[in-house]
Amino acid sequence: MRSCFVDTNLFIRYLTNDDPAKAERVEQLLKDAAAGKVRLVTAEMVIAEVVWVLESSYGLKCAEVAPLIRGILATAGLEVLNAPLVARALEHYESRNIDFIDGYIAAVMEKQGITELYSFDRKHVSRIQSITRKEP
Repeated sequence: MRSCFVDTNLFIRYLTNDDPAKAERVEQLLKDAAAGKVRLVTAEMVIAEVVWVLESSYGLKCAEVAPLIRGILATAGLEVLNAPLVARALEHYESRNIDFIDGYIAAVMEKQGITELYSFDRKHVSRIQSITRKEP
């Protein structure tokens, strides 16, 4: 079975259906993956870009974006690299009303056992109690 990488724009077409013909093609690709005809792989950076595009270009809010990302994570035949970190980032993003990337940073820090973060960002980081923000 061949492996193929999935880029951001395929997820956007599928999730928004802003181009129905392309959305249908993506849907067929996902069905093929679920049937074991192809192995699909994507990365956490792609997921971060999907979140950003849905928020910035389509005006979706966290409560609308989070279920869409969970759907991607649960897609049969699709491997999201570092999926547990993405899932944890999504929890931070949704429950603490922070940027997805800040949630991802917090998830990586948790995994690495790091509790101190050098950052000038006071707003979002302060919402995660397990992190102590410091400035250089």
